[in-house]
Amino acid sequence: MNNKAYNWIVLIILAITWGSSFILMKRGLDAFSSGQVAALRIFIAFLVLLPFAYSRLKKAHLVHWKGLLGQGVLGNFIPAFLFTKAETGISSSLTGMLNSLTPLFTLLFGVIAFQTRTGWKNVLGIIVGFIGAIGLLAVGRDGDFGNNLHYGVYVLIATVCYALSVQIIKKYLAGVDAVTATVLAFLPIGLMAGIYLFSTDFVARLTGEPLALQALLYISILAIFGTAISVILFNQLIHRTDALFASSVTYLIKKTA
Repeated sequence: MNNKAYNWIVLIILAITWGSSFILMKRGLDAFSSGQVAALRIFIAFLVLLPFAYSRLKKAHLVHWKGLLGQGVLGNFIPAFLFTKAETGISSSLTGMLNSLTPLFTLLFGVIAFQTRTGWKNVLGIIVGFIGAIGLLAVGRDGDFGNNLHYGVYVLIATVCYALSVQIIKKYLAGVDAVTATVLAFLPIGLMAGIYLFSTDFVARLTGEPLALQALLYISILAIFGTAISVILFNQLIHRTDALFASSVTYLIKKTA
């Protein structure tokens, strides 16, 4: 299999996986608060990646702290909380549509802040995709955006964080393999998520809410496949291609209501 075909396969896998993440977040909200769903997502992913941490720490990759911090905080921690908060006010399908603004911000930050050279074909592709996203919003069946505009702002901020993270990963983590970058990026945010989670009424909800175990299962699927494994694949895709190609996964995500 040639490199180009492999890159497209990874992109499609990520689109399918992350496309389902919006409905999984929604199901997690059946029993837990938005903050708890986000914290569980990060904390479970952290536990899954933790066994791989020791050998990675010994390699002194912490010299890449800027990239690791950018990936962990901007690429995962903050967006996780913003997306679950958004889904308390707007549908999962609308959240997915707004997420497709990520490539536009990736392009803008790349040109303005990271001095990234971008060909006219890439610019044209991003513009066409952006127009398509706006068209989906205009003709979509969701009527909740106009009534809950501030929830859409949460998604907008998350896409800005994603765009910054993609550019930071490309610039500062070029010499770090995808698994190592993901594992080390999740060490600090996993601990923060765990501290936050157990400072809430999470245990009481887990033992008292009728749908708690079912919700926990959905969040675990989200954490393992939609976070730990997917972030590794996404890092690999950024290294193999460029920031714009990797971020264009948001155009392919299947929106589920």
